Amino acid sequence: MQKFLAITLFAVVGSTSQAAGITNFTGAGSSAAAPIYRSWATEYQKQSGAVLSYEPVGSSAGLKKIRAGETGFGASDVAPSQVELDKDGLVLFPVAITGIAPVFNLPGIRDGQLRLSGDVLARIFMGEIKRWNATPIAQLNPELTLPATPIKVLVRSDGSGTTYNFADYLAKVNPAFKETLGVKTTISWPPGFTGVKGSDGVVKGMKETLGAIGYVDFGYVKDNNLRAIQMKNAEEEFLYPSISGFKAALSNSDWVKKSNFTTTLTNHRGRETWPITMGTFALVPRITDNVARTRPALQFFVWAFMNGDALVQKNNFVRLPDRVQALAFKAIASVQDKQGHTVNMNLGL
Repeated sequence: MQKFLAITLFAVVGSTSQAAGITNFTGAGSSAAAPIYRSWATEYQKQSGAVLSYEPVGSSAGLKKIRAGETGFGASDVAPSQVELDKDGLVLFPVAITGIAPVFNLPGIRDGQLRLSGDVLARIFMGEIKRWNATPIAQLNPELTLPATPIKVLVRSDGSGTTYNFADYLAKVNPAFKETLGVKTTISWPPGFTGVKGSDGVVKGMKETLGAIGYVDFGYVKDNNLRAIQMKNAEEEFLYPSISGFKAALSNSDWVKKSNFTTTLTNHRGRETWPITMGTFALVPRITDNVARTRPALQFFVWAFMNGDALVQKNNFVRLPDRVQALAFKAIASVQDKQGHTVNMNLGL
């Protein structure tokens, strides 16, 4: 369905301006989404010859760069409000769905063996629970021998959409977290926490720090052999992060029920729902003053939505539902040049 919509839509778009060849282009933002952009870019280059230079600088920096017109597209795991988009002259569309995994590094405890509830996780990231054998953790893990070592908390130091969605979840399950730390892309964490930059920084820190706990996109867990935590979801079920869990969260959200992709995907109902699910988005100018910079980015996303579904799942993301993908195509097709012409997205592949 969505591919028929795209072909029809861009056949019309292609008739409104001159055809153009595909050129190299740039993007910047979400480090969580970097694996999918890398995979898409590799395959796209094989087919088109165009090269994507993507900077995984974090969602906040990605938004800053697209607002300043420094890149072909910005990537964010947080959807700005419509008021903000109108003010900045930007168009937002979703790209894919993924999940955040709390991760740990404890000798003798394997991937998926440790269990936590949202409330206990929030108390750890508020600095209230300081040792691995603390009673709230031990009660959730009676079969494990937990060490009395200090918990070393790793957090993102850069403006991060992963941080925003992680905090959004913790704020929903622990009101005190919302009051004291809030839901933001950059958080003033308690003293003694270790700040790292980007998802790659989290991976490195987790591998090097015994007794550590952190949070990262699930794709990085599988690619780097990190150990993820089972979480208790809104139905009191303990789950390991998975594509099926992200799909369940999506199916129980307004993204599917109301075609509203500006709401977060955390802490939804459903027995199989992973509680810390998030969407990732792209942003482009609504009216571009540099068609040569914007057009290749738009062409890339059209190609990705029409051809990139297999790579989405390979990187532990979930493809957009047809209804939401149709909205993404509509958003892409709304981009115009300064003369009011719709930007041509003829792929020529």
